[in-house]
Amino acid sequence: MSEIRELFERNHAWAERIEHEHPGFFERLSRQQAPSFLWIGCSDSRVPATQIVDIDPGTIFVHRNVSNVVIHTDLNALSTIQFAVDALKVRHIMVVGHYGCGGVGAVLEHKRMGLIDNWLRHVGDVATRHRDSLEESLPFATRHDRLCELNAIEQAMNVCATNIVQDAWARGQPLRVHAWIYGLQDGHINDLGLDIDRAEAAEPKYREALRRLAVRWQSEDAS
Repeated sequence: MSEIRELFERNHAWAERIEHEHPGFFERLSRQQAPSFLWIGCSDSRVPATQIVDIDPGTIFVHRNVSNVVIHTDLNALSTIQFAVDALKVRHIMVVGHYGCGGVGAVLEHKRMGLIDNWLRHVGDVATRHRDSLEESLPFATRHDRLCELNAIEQAMNVCATNIVQDAWARGQPLRVHAWIYGLQDGHINDLGLDIDRAEAAEPKYREALRRLAVRWQSEDAS
């Protein structure tokens, strides 16, 4: 129980510190939720959305799952996206992968982990689609980094393909979808070059993002 008790104590200390630094903060926060961003990230405990962008609670609406996967049969993710887009009117959706993702690594290592293997099959589909960029002759760390990047891009494209986002664009609602990746070793977020603001831009932006990745990888391989 001591570990659980510590969480309550740290919560109370945090709340008191925030209220001292920003009087009335929680009263104002309780009156409305008006985030501009939806963050779709990995469940990894080392990637807390609001903390790594140093932003206050109430600014980012968050959905997290293992390996930041977005599939069209996941009612949890789709409900979150719909609420964010239709009710909260967020202006940006960021799919944020991270280097060193355990789920992505398990796919590359062909690990059997139980029930979650079915979920990670979606990351495996990404690996199959881009197998030419993930040759077995490459060092594992290189393949791991590449698949983390590719997975973030592919999941962002899945967001773009939802009827929720397609309908928002069709009615002229300002909305952009991005693919980012976070580095555990340096704490930096990197833009993967995917920034889509309308349906017809999705495919050319996707191809350009992949082209830029390929150019960077070639440069890294040569160095």
